[in-house]
Amino acid sequence: MKIYKVELDLTLVIARLSKYDLYEYNSERPIIFVEAYDPDEACFKSVHRLMHMILKKEDTAEARMFCKEIKSDIRVIKATAK
Repeated sequence: MKIYKVELDLTLVIARLSKYDLYEYNSERPIIFVEAYDPDEACFKSVHRLMHMILKKEDTAEARMFCKEIKSDIRVIKATAK
C-alpha cells in the first residue's frame, strides 16, 4: 500500500458543511492523505472518510440524506502517490 495525497474540491458544499466540525475538511480545497493500493481507492477513501465524519457527528436520517445529496458535488482534483 502507498500513501496518496488527494486534493478535493468542496466549493459547492463548503457552506452546507459549516455546521459540522470536520477538521481537515474545513476548507474549500482540502488535501487529505490516505493509505491505498491505487489512486481510485485513495479517492474513494477520502470521500468516504468525509461521509463517515459527518455521520459520526450526527447519525440521523437527515444527515444520511445530506450525505447522499453532497456526494455528487464533491470533486477530486488530484491524487498523487507519495
